[in-house]
Amino acid sequence: MINPIWLTLLLIGIITGLLTGHLDAITTATFEACKTAIMSISLPLAGVMALWLGIMRLAEKSGALQKLAAFLRPILVRLFPDVPPNHPAMGSIVMNIAANMLGLGNAATPLGLRAMQDLQTLNRHPGIATNAMCTFLAINTSSIQLIPATAIGILAAAGALHPTSIIGTALVASTCSCIFGIIAAKVLQRLPYFSLPPLPTSSLMNSASTEINNSSTFEISVPPKSLSTFGKGILFLFVLLFVGVAWQLTEKQIGSQAPFLALLEAISLVAIPFLLGFFPLYAHLRGVRVYEEFVEGAKEGFQVILRIFPYLVAILVAIGIFRAAGCIEFLSHLLAPLLDRIGLPSEVLPLVLVRPLSGSASTGLFAEIVKSMGPNSFASQLAGTILGGTETTLYVLAVYFGSVAIKRGRHALAAGLIADTAGIIAAITICHLMWK
Repeated sequence: MINPIWLTLLLIGIITGLLTGHLDAITTATFEACKTAIMSISLPLAGVMALWLGIMRLAEKSGALQKLAAFLRPILVRLFPDVPPNHPAMGSIVMNIAANMLGLGNAATPLGLRAMQDLQTLNRHPGIATNAMCTFLAINTSSIQLIPATAIGILAAAGALHPTSIIGTALVASTCSCIFGIIAAKVLQRLPYFSLPPLPTSSLMNSASTEINNSSTFEISVPPKSLSTFGKGILFLFVLLFVGVAWQLTEKQIGSQAPFLALLEAISLVAIPFLLGFFPLYAHLRGVRVYEEFVEGAKEGFQVILRIFPYLVAILVAIGIFRAAGCIEFLSHLLAPLLDRIGLPSEVLPLVLVRPLSGSASTGLFAEIVKSMGPNSFASQLAGTILGGTETTLYVLAVYFGSVAIKRGRHALAAGLIADTAGIIAAITICHLMWK
């Protein structure tokens, strides 16, 4: 489904630009999108990818990922029945979901790309997304948000009286989005239009042998020694240190916000330093050569970037042309009378239209709404809830599928858009109940 949408965005943008005289804007947007794809996204992401894939390799080699996946196995086996319970993909998926929930975007994307690579090892249809991949992306594009940090930061900078008031509404919206995304993925995968093509007999035999090889690969990834009593004590002290720091940060914030919100913010602050220290320490205590293994994992980061940057250029150019030609403004004027009846202010409509396409553009639109309507207005509260409760579906699909050369995404896009729609409807509903 990405192919017709990409072509539609591109052609409508170009034709609209010709009719409205926005040719200069289209040309500028095209080259800016190319620059953004490489200089602002791919190159910075390469370093972040190298870091987190190195940490993930230590987590895998030490057996931490397998233990983490085993802890959530009852849920994961129902969501991903095609993935073996002890496969590394399970641990990668859990890490990605946790990072998304805490708003750790710099960690979530590399962890998600690693999860896609792990799922690709089980793919019997090269170039076609599996059911597990589509379900994972439905969860990823509708991830439950505990702390919408970006929206809160913009509201706080603009002087909002209660910038954290959108945490509850964003949590409700993102939860509804996630539930509907999972349901949509499970229902759509059963439709004949989205079904996987049958495998030839020779491919079935090859895939069976590949599955055996894959299972042996993740089964023998066991650290050379078990954790000693001394090692357990060191880990306990390490965890206790971070718990103490998180508790201190929570106590400092309790005066200005609710205890639960203060605790969530403290966890977000210590999460990345904790992960960066815990996995190397745990791997070392289990006898893993941490430096060598980290470097081996980090090497994969640059290979992933080389695979995804053409997809980034393609999607960002199409989105840039579509927006620069004035198509978003035209759709806003066209749909405003209809959406006003369901309680969606016309000022928020451009954000709703842009959100599935571009994260930076939707953030910019939210900042404009806050500036023009005021940080304490209903429009700003609703826009912040939508920003925190939905995701840039097309961008996520382009990056994640591009990392494993998936050309046919099957029902992933439809499930993601259904999740976005559910999140927006839930955001409108809960915000009207809260502030209208």
